[in-house]
Amino acid sequence: MTNVLVVDKDQSARKMLAELLTEEGYEVSVTGSAAQALYLVLKKRAQVVLLGEEFDDAGIAELVPILKQLNKEMSIILVSDDLPLALVRKVRKEGIFYHVLKPFGRDEIRQAVKCAFANKGFCSAF
Repeated sequence: MTNVLVVDKDQSARKMLAELLTEEGYEVSVTGSAAQALYLVLKKRAQVVLLGEEFDDAGIAELVPILKQLNKEMSIILVSDDLPLALVRKVRKEGIFYHVLKPFGRDEIRQAVKCAFANKGFCSAF
């Protein structure tokens, strides 16, 4: 089962990403809740996570390490606009697969998710 989890506080971003990835044939779950994201990852229902920069009261700096502890094989794609460089470096060290900058193109999202599934950490398309 191919499963993508979209975690973002922005409902319109969640909807747009879910529609795009569903069109590509992925089974997609969406949430704006860090607790729900942790539950879905714990239940092995997410192989790739598209993680926005805001959700609930938690931030990406807190959530990325926990997600990676729950499933080391899972790929995390960070989707953000303007983050401090120190924060980006921190989450990269924690093991995100790719960082998509907003505004992003649909093709970039498609390719990032495809590579995350195909190569689990390496893709020649980037």
